[in-house]
Amino acid sequence: MAALLKLPGGTDDAGELVEALLIAADMRDQHAPEQAARWRQLADDIGDALDQLPKPQQ
Repeated sequence: MAALLKLPGGTDDAGELVEALLIAADMRDQHAPEQAARWRQLADDIGDALDQLPKPQQ
């Protein structure tokens, strides 16, 4: 499934979301490992999608 995500800060905001998901996943590892794994997967999926975007032209 695809989703359109509009962020005022563009890819920088998306990068912050990835970082926040990974930090949050680390915090949940002990108490909710399934949730932590899901958040890591979401972070990976968003990161992969960001990698597929065309590079900005200089």
